[in-house]
Amino acid sequence: MLQVKRLLLIGFLMNTTYHFAQYTDIINSNRPGKSMSAYSVGKTVIQAEGGFFGIKEKHDLARYEANGFGSDLSVRYGAFFEQFELMLDMQYQKDWYTAPLVDKTRSGLRQTTIGAKYLVYDPFKNLREDKPNLYSWKANHSNKFDWKQLIPAVALYAGVNLRIGNNPFYVDDAFISPKGMIITQNHFGTHWVFVNNFILDKVTTKDANIGLVSSLTRGFNMRWSGLLEFQATKSDYYADYLFRVGAAYLIRENIQIDASISQNVKDTPYILAGGFGLSWRFDANYETVYLRSQKPEDPKEKAKDKKAKKDKKKKRKDEVELEETKP
Repeated sequence: MLQVKRLLLIGFLMNTTYHFAQYTDIINSNRPGKSMSAYSVGKTVIQAEGGFFGIKEKHDLARYEANGFGSDLSVRYGAFFEQFELMLDMQYQKDWYTAPLVDKTRSGLRQTTIGAKYLVYDPFKNLREDKPNLYSWKANHSNKFDWKQLIPAVALYAGVNLRIGNNPFYVDDAFISPKGMIITQNHFGTHWVFVNNFILDKVTTKDANIGLVSSLTRGFNMRWSGLLEFQATKSDYYADYLFRVGAAYLIRENIQIDASISQNVKDTPYILAGGFGLSWRFDANYETVYLRSQKPEDPKEKAKDKKAKKDKKKKRKDEVELEETKP
């Protein structure tokens, strides 16, 4: 989940032709939602995001019920360059499953995924047009909607799912399967962030599915932020829609805690889950990287700057000549 200070920083940097690449002063965590941000943590930065959850699942038609708990962990590392990130995602669950003539305990890794993400387009990279208007206070403080905010940052993700052990949560026996994702991220003003993940998962198995995760984050102040999220998945074996609400609190610049609760919209099965977690960032090895705008200068602006320099030079020359003519 993105924090408010990140957004304020972006708003300030929109007045320059330079900006920090991926790294921000405040930790940039994907928690408490299930979506993935388009931006990386920054080159050489290591970030861990983990938590614990409880889950209740009940299927009226199949007449089964499962109650359990689990934990999840995501380790992110910015490698090679600013736009690139390697990550490991794991989720463990243990529950007690009961049905007619069945009463058993299940446990295993519901998810083990190794992947990489690359930011292919950053709308904040070319910011020359967003210079402040030095001649109009009104123009700089206008509440008019900036249509350029509709242009999202875009990232691509590719990874592999690993089936480890005799896992009761996997439909297919395949040890390895691919996962791909297109990620978009919009910033609306200095308080709102909208992230979408378009997912294609396990396409080489019987459990091939497509999914969507849409997250809307609102920063309330420098410490608190809130989350609303919609998650959809569809496969030959299972289809569902879930809604999630959550909040995060910034303890320090590199530590965030969070909590969330989610529920689906049907009873085949009915799912209710809640959890809490912590995100921590180690960035002692990070070196500040600046990205210079590659957008060509506006010819009109360039001409104005050239004329201003010429006028200034002529004025100095005239002053010198005036001094020399004085008696």
